[in-house]
Amino acid sequence: MPRELTAGVAAQFASIALGNVTREFPHKLDHVMSGSVDVKSPRALHPIFYGSFDWHSCVHGYWLLASLLRRFGELPQAPVIRRVIDEHFTVANANAELDYLDRPASRGFERPYGLAWLLMLAAEFARHESAEGRRWFAALAALRGACAARLRDYLIGTHYPVRAGVHGNSAFALILAMEYGETCGEAAMLAALRQKSRVWFGADADCPAWEPDGEDFLSPALTEALCMARALPRDEFTDWFGRFLPRLAAREPASLFCPATVSDRTDSKLVHLDGLNLSRAWCWRSLAGVFAAGDPRRAIAQEAAAAHLDASLPHVADDYAGSHWLATFALLALNA
Repeated sequence: MPRELTAGVAAQFASIALGNVTREFPHKLDHVMSGSVDVKSPRALHPIFYGSFDWHSCVHGYWLLASLLRRFGELPQAPVIRRVIDEHFTVANANAELDYLDRPASRGFERPYGLAWLLMLAAEFARHESAEGRRWFAALAALRGACAARLRDYLIGTHYPVRAGVHGNSAFALILAMEYGETCGEAAMLAALRQKSRVWFGADADCPAWEPDGEDFLSPALTEALCMARALPRDEFTDWFGRFLPRLAAREPASLFCPATVSDRTDSKLVHLDGLNLSRAWCWRSLAGVFAAGDPRRAIAQEAAAAHLDASLPHVADDYAGSHWLATFALLALNA
């Protein structure tokens, strides 16, 4: 598979996501039951986001479809994408998702990862210039507002960041939330998130990059670096980055340049490491774009991105354990 987002690659990714977002089972619920009345099927609980094995994967599966539709409007799958989104993204369905979020037992629901992806989906709908894009964006108005408020309050009010390379990672949530803030004109939210990034990560230096853990799908080091690239002015970021990874010219820490080995792609936890390779590629490619053309760090980052893409891009559809979500991270990398 090429390292660039071609129409052919887009069609492959669209087919994968279309096969997932309305596939209700198997399903892993994030669901606190307060009584027998709460024993319900995924679709009864979540009339939009019931597919793709879990709520957050369904959200970013729709993000993938909406992104590809905007960029490749003549995809063979475009009519089906439009129909599926139209059928699911109604005001009534979005309000039902909001009702679930408002349950007392749902206080920590999909926080921060799923909430951040919901904002990314809303931002993608906002980029669509068509009437249908405006309709989809409007259908999410109340839900995205609630998710934005919950995520903002959680991130701003939390004393310590989560640095683990899994769903709770604070830097990843900040990146997605800042993209939403920029795209949707949420200036106050954006300023608060940038300031929180400074508070949490501004003093970090000489990162040891003790990674990966065996179930990481995010790089704690590179995700933090990308967060700061989004939060700081370019000159300030390059100074911070020089302190954070001072031995980059020597390709150290070596762990950041060595793609992870996946021992079993049918295991839903072990296949996270394919996601790690793809998300590292996203970070490296994004960071490369920050550095000037003559800056040697640019080429180093591009080379590292290519190695990580080559390790896992061919495996995005190997098994449902990974195929229900990996194409999303591949698209992040190829978009960077």
